[in-house]
Amino acid sequence: MILLRRLLGDVLRRQRQRQGRTLREVSSSARVSLGYLSEVERGQKEASSELLSAICDALDVRMSEVMREVSDELSLAELAESAASEPVSAPMRPMIKSVSVTSVTGVPDERVTIKPPAGAVDVVAA
Repeated sequence: MILLRRLLGDVLRRQRQRQGRTLREVSSSARVSLGYLSEVERGQKEASSELLSAICDALDVRMSEVMREVSDELSLAELAESAASEPVSAPMRPMIKSVSVTSVTGVPDERVTIKPPAGAVDVVAA
């Protein structure tokens, strides 16, 4: 199960660490207890919108940027979770046996046939 509070805490911690700031500095600036901010960063407490706003102000980052990063991480987590729980079938693509190209060098009526090497494997990224 994906916990939004954990993703939000991870994003807030990364923002703080990118700035080289301590929990004490940010908690003081946001006027929130150091322990509570620590619990929010660890995903143990849900941050209210007021608290999130104060933390974002203290970090000098827009709340929309934080939420966008959380949204991106949530999307990736959902994809990973669904990929782990559902068997993934490889997409079916027709194998091309050979390709004929006319006038590669500009010489009329010249034909070049390109064939895949023997034992070639069609690899499809999942």
